[in-house]
Amino acid sequence: MSRIPSRFAANAASGRASLVTFITAGDPDPTTSLAIVKALPGAGADVIELGMPFSDPMADGPAIQWSSMRALKAGMTLAKTLALVAEFRKSNTETPIVLMGYYNPIYVYGVERFLADAKTAGIDGLIVVDLPPEEDAELCIPAMKTGLNFIRLATPTTDDKRLPAVLANTSGFVYYVSITGITGTATPDFSKVSEAVARIKRHTALPVAVGFGVKAPEHASAIAQGADGVVVGSALVEAVRTSLDAEGKATEKTVSAVTDLVSSLSKAVHSVAKRAAE
Repeated sequence: MSRIPSRFAANAASGRASLVTFITAGDPDPTTSLAIVKALPGAGADVIELGMPFSDPMADGPAIQWSSMRALKAGMTLAKTLALVAEFRKSNTETPIVLMGYYNPIYVYGVERFLADAKTAGIDGLIVVDLPPEEDAELCIPAMKTGLNFIRLATPTTDDKRLPAVLANTSGFVYYVSITGITGTATPDFSKVSEAVARIKRHTALPVAVGFGVKAPEHASAIAQGADGVVVGSALVEAVRTSLDAEGKATEKTVSAVTDLVSSLSKAVHSVAKRAAE
């Protein structure tokens, strides 16, 4: 069992949901980004999603778009993203890491080379938001053969007829997008989220993690009551942005701005689990 299903299974056995944290690789610069990634597990992150910087992140709202622009401006590339993960793995071999983004950078890098390098670097899974199930032969199936989990998105418009196709080659976990639209732009209806998670679980034994619109500890605790995982992204990259100086450079507060928020989110997720266990 790879790191992703192992982590979800261990947390489920402890009676709690997993906290999945997203940051963009290289934001606001490669050195600070590595420091943030290294600090996330200690702050309470169970799984790290690392965004692959891209110039046209069409599923993302302004916060993550700006984070990609900052990273690209700082010289971040896909090769440097993999190098960042390899450096992280020198001190942490336990925390699952998922690369999330778009197919274009992978296509340019070369699929076979990318998968080999990702596996060597210590990547556990991929979320590629613009490759539908009909294109599984392009990346999903080769990734699975390499030993990487391929995590698929389900949305409020993914009905029971479409869901089996979405789940066919999915592994690791299912990422449920709690709102229609782009990241970080709305707060989900938590009662509908619980219903959606229950519906997806009727089709799969995989853990279901919920993201898009989770901005605060109270959101995280609400999601954790019905889901196996809570995904937070836009709020964390906003924490990076608001910690920067007038020239957009990292400050002594940048790493702690992220880890303080992650710590509060983790405590919120764990508090739900504690009540459930009691």
